[in-house]
Amino acid sequence: MVEGNDSKRSDDEIWSSRAAFYFAAVGAAVGFGNVWRFPALSVQYGGGAFFIPYFLAFFLIGVPILVLEIGFGQFWQTGDVGVFGSFNRRLMGVGVASVACGWMLVSYYSVLIAWVINAFFDSFSGNSPWDDEGVTGDIAIDYFVNEIIGASTLGEDQKATRMIWANVGYSAVTWVVVWLALAFGTKTTGRIAYVTMGIPIVVLFIFLGKAVTLEGASDGIEIYIGKWDVSSLTEQGDVWARATTQVFFSIGITFGIMTAFGSHCKRHEPAFLNSVVIASANSVFSIISGFAVFAALGHLAFLEGVAVEDLSYGGFSLVFGTWPVVLGTLPGGIHWVRLLFFDLFLLGIDSAFAFMEGVLTVCSDTVWFQHTPKYKITGVFCIITWLLSIMYCTDAGLNWLDVIDYYINFVMTLVGLFETLGAGWVYGIEEQFESLGHYAVYSWATTNFLPIIIACGFWFGLDDNAAVAGFVALIVNSLLGVVVTTYFLSKKMQESPGKWTWRQIWWEVSFSNIFKLKALVEPTIQYIPDLWAYLIKGLIPHLLIVLFVSAAVTNNTDGDPNFGNYGGYPTKPYQVLGILTFVFAAFLFVIGFIFPQVYAPLATPFTEENDDAKVDVDEENDDGKVKELEDSEEELVEVTNEEEVAVAVEAGEKED
Repeated sequence: MVEGNDSKRSDDEIWSSRAAFYFAAVGAAVGFGNVWRFPALSVQYGGGAFFIPYFLAFFLIGVPILVLEIGFGQFWQTGDVGVFGSFNRRLMGVGVASVACGWMLVSYYSVLIAWVINAFFDSFSGNSPWDDEGVTGDIAIDYFVNEIIGASTLGEDQKATRMIWANVGYSAVTWVVVWLALAFGTKTTGRIAYVTMGIPIVVLFIFLGKAVTLEGASDGIEIYIGKWDVSSLTEQGDVWARATTQVFFSIGITFGIMTAFGSHCKRHEPAFLNSVVIASANSVFSIISGFAVFAALGHLAFLEGVAVEDLSYGGFSLVFGTWPVVLGTLPGGIHWVRLLFFDLFLLGIDSAFAFMEGVLTVCSDTVWFQHTPKYKITGVFCIITWLLSIMYCTDAGLNWLDVIDYYINFVMTLVGLFETLGAGWVYGIEEQFESLGHYAVYSWATTNFLPIIIACGFWFGLDDNAAVAGFVALIVNSLLGVVVTTYFLSKKMQESPGKWTWRQIWWEVSFSNIFKLKALVEPTIQYIPDLWAYLIKGLIPHLLIVLFVSAAVTNNTDGDPNFGNYGGYPTKPYQVLGILTFVFAAFLFVIGFIFPQVYAPLATPFTEENDDAKVDVDEENDDGKVKELEDSEEELVEVTNEEEVAVAVEAGEKED
């Protein structure tokens, strides 16, 4: 094992310590959603019962994909484009799509931070309602939406009528801070992460400690996690998709972030251990945030004499309405509110510079920019993204944000599907073609995915009584596929009698490629459990197809599928642009798959590294074989010499 920094990156682009990496990665994962989305989902989907789909998605989907991103970014020392292009040159579009997903998200995420900054400074003015005696959550959130966001001038058509210049300026401030965090190398980013992640952890425990001492806190906690309405897991079918996308959001996968962060680690870091630590820290933060939020809401419900569920407990209504009102009831209340806004700023800013790091890592590794100073690349992309964010600084900014955020969920699921298909099904497929033939390989892939797609047609395309028919279709079509695949495998066995056993040939077509990938990287990035390989190939892609379809056909209050009709927003321009974000990400993948030469300029640096990595592995194997041969020869020489000596001695004794 090579010691020290054997990375292709300079020392300035390697994390100064594992702790710095942890703080940066956890800071990237932990954001607004941990505070206002996760607790709200819990209450919306059965209280403690929501933790069932959440933790299933966490362990079966989230952590394995996080290991894939961190571990392989670390192994190949490059971003998403390089990693997935190393699996197969036609998969570079997977990386491009993931980076595009992160870039589209950060363009509106930065405006969220701008609104927080605006609210923070506005809290010092006389117009701020958060310090008013008797203020309610509804009054506070109305002020935020109408005055901070500027939506008071929106007409019935919901189309933008003016620019909110204060938010344009605060968005610019946000991007200046992002540039300062990223421009001077990874070591600087890591040091900043100690502050941007460390302070929110301290503040969270301060809020928690204060909230649980308030009267009525136990009522809020009961609603959050004490109630277990398991029926929501069957009656609200979209809970499974919502839990999965919450895991994606909160862990920070499918955006190119974790691959980029992993590429700045030393190559021999324990990738699996690091991934588990980062994912677990994020979930712990989410769960503790829920206790802090709902303990405070329980107190407000007690003061107002209403049920906790009657208060606004999610989204903007929580963090700019209900929660500030709760904090305002405490001694020195306005200072608690300001501390909340400052905390939200820190939670948002480290996520923002993490999203940008995914973009910058890919750009820095290209032919065009590999020798360009990072501060220049960072400056250009910060300016471009700030300009893109201005559409969210209009009085219709909240509408735009809500719609695009909804469709980004589908982009995330799609990218996750592409990533696991790339690692589990496309990597090593040429070797499978050579050993088994095209028909057997394609037949087995069809057996895995076509029955799932057909079953989804029954489960989600017909009436509520079609569940059994879907499972029957899944089983029958899967068995048919197994029969067809067995036929092609038997023909291959007949071509080479004695070469294969049935067990060997089924292993070859099913899991040989993913375990070869695991064997390639494991000597470098350390231990990866076998279960990871089975999940990446044999379960996660299948689940993501089902979850994608489930989310797309989930009906809104009007009984229509949400996809294309989300939130009751007008088709033009809102639904159209939302759908186009999804189509754009899919197009980036498809164009690279059909015409891989389009992304060729992105490939040169990582191709060289990829070749070096494979050569290193081959050389290690060859060195091992040579060493074994040399040892065998030495033993043979020693034995031969000993035998010659023995013969000579025996001959001498006979002569005597």
